[in-house]
Amino acid sequence: MPAQTFTVNGEQVTVDAPDDLPLLWVLRDLLGIRGPKYGCGIDVCKACTSHLDGEAVNPCAVPVSEAAGREVTTIEGLADGDQLHPVQEAWMEQDVAQCGYCQPGQIMAAVALLKRTKNPTDEEIDAIENVCRCGTYFRIREAIKSAAARMS
Repeated sequence: MPAQTFTVNGEQVTVDAPDDLPLLWVLRDLLGIRGPKYGCGIDVCKACTSHLDGEAVNPCAVPVSEAAGREVTTIEGLADGDQLHPVQEAWMEQDVAQCGYCQPGQIMAAVALLKRTKNPTDEEIDAIENVCRCGTYFRIREAIKSAAARMS
């Protein structure tokens, strides 16, 4: 099996994995990183949303070979030590989570949006395609707006 070397949450890792193995399986099964959730496995629900070189991706649909030499960030790598990311703080303040399953992916999608757009409109926020079965979309929108204000 080929060796795949990349950085995850600031730490360089090397794993033995086939080039076409989904990055999600490498993160969860080989590296024990549990934040990115398995939802659909076909790039629809986006519960696994993580960042690849700062851009939101869905590792269920990204082969590990695409991560070679690159930086992967999961929800575990978002905080700076004990200091939560502003989006994480806003999520807690707005009491977004119900079941919580989709929240790591939701947060990572929101962080990527706020990197692209400092003050997103409702339409831009609603364009995030991450699925929340509990239907907390209103609170998600409010948390993103709160984080945007905090980050300005």
